[in-house]
Amino acid sequence: METIKELRNREEWLSAYPVLHQLRTWLDEAAYVELIDESSRTENYHLFALISDGRIVSVVGFMPMTTLYYGRFVWVCDLVTDESERSKGHGKKLLDFVQQWAATHHFAAVALSSGLQRKDAHRFYQEKMDYDKVSYVFKRLL
Repeated sequence: METIKELRNREEWLSAYPVLHQLRTWLDEAAYVELIDESSRTENYHLFALISDGRIVSVVGFMPMTTLYYGRFVWVCDLVTDESERSKGHGKKLLDFVQQWAATHHFAAVALSSGLQRKDAHRFYQEKMDYDKVSYVFKRLL
């Protein structure tokens, strides 16, 4: 049996750490919890887990936003499936869930960025999820 559950507190966030750490490998548990706590309080970040047979197999984190470019939209910050559970449709289920959440809350779009090296993820977004590649994301460390 599968369920999607919002993770709302430190204990629940920590339960998702082993899966999310596969995407954000540089974050130790303390930094991970601190960032989720801050972003959920200040940026309305939401973290949801797909639970299958009692264990977290996939995680998505997103923030509702409003910008001049996209208007009202949901930005997917994090989406990862446990490496032992990939290619089983879990990521699609979570992204479908985010799209439904966005529509229910009157957002016009869902957007995300994906590292240039993540070719499999790009195929997933474009071929299976019907997302369009619309821009590059640029970053400068300070």
